[in-house]
Amino acid sequence: MSSSSSHVYKPLLLLFLLEILIAHSHGGSIAIYWGQNGNEGTLAETCGTGNYAFVNLAFLCTFGNGQTPQINLAGHCDPYSNGCTGLSDDIKTCQDQGVKVMLSIGGGAGSYFLTSADDARQVANYLWDNYLSGKSDSRPLGDAVLDGIDFDIEGGTTDHWDDLARDLSSFSSRGKKVYLTAAPQCPFPDAWVGGALKTGLFDYVWVQFYNNPPCQYSSGDIGNLDGAWKQWISSIKATKIFLGLPAAPEAAGSGFIPTGDLTSKVLPLLKHSKKYGGVMLWSKYYDDQTGYSSAIKHAV
Repeated sequence: MSSSSSHVYKPLLLLFLLEILIAHSHGGSIAIYWGQNGNEGTLAETCGTGNYAFVNLAFLCTFGNGQTPQINLAGHCDPYSNGCTGLSDDIKTCQDQGVKVMLSIGGGAGSYFLTSADDARQVANYLWDNYLSGKSDSRPLGDAVLDGIDFDIEGGTTDHWDDLARDLSSFSSRGKKVYLTAAPQCPFPDAWVGGALKTGLFDYVWVQFYNNPPCQYSSGDIGNLDGAWKQWISSIKATKIFLGLPAAPEAAGSGFIPTGDLTSKVLPLLKHSKKYGGVMLWSKYYDDQTGYSSAIKHAV
């Protein structure tokens, strides 16, 4: 082959290899937690950015064991005076834009636990009637119907979350699908919702790869994160697994990944998995400070 011919074929070969790489890479989306800081903008503004496919309303932090369920949206509205019903229009606006809006239950601080299968059923019925497609005269967020329930369980007990998942999933047979998502810690299996995840009923799982040095990214070293990621995608029957990250260094004690490292090192590796779903960020307030989602959305 002549030298001139090789000059022609080399770019073609590189293009061919690039096409193979792209063909085996899976695109994703971004999920965000909203509701824990009154300075993070409205829910409608959050969805209006076009950066997010999922918004988790955080949190329903009191429920179970006969307690009166209570939502806490940290300064956005006052649930004690039914002040959160005004979010109904924002929720509908988000959904009209194709954004799934979930109610996140649990959180890092609160009073929540399930004492029995019957207790789980009562909580499921409450969620159905007050946030999903059921009926209630006192729906905290008005008449908007949320897309599903997010399990951000970080305390209480480890029992009966699987019962709650089954009860909530059963409501999908009544019409509109009830999506189930979860935010476990990256050490596998998760200490709190590991049993619930075994049900195989969760659609999306955003694993928190932060505040856990043994399984998170650290100073250019992707080994711990990659090992934990492979364990999650091979062991959990969720439709998609997300890489959960803080949106700013200040958003967590550790685990923040600079945008350059995320887009050039981490995501290209993870996106080869068919279960790759994208990136979950904590939280909207911190994302506002750094513009993290805008910086990474085309790489996700």
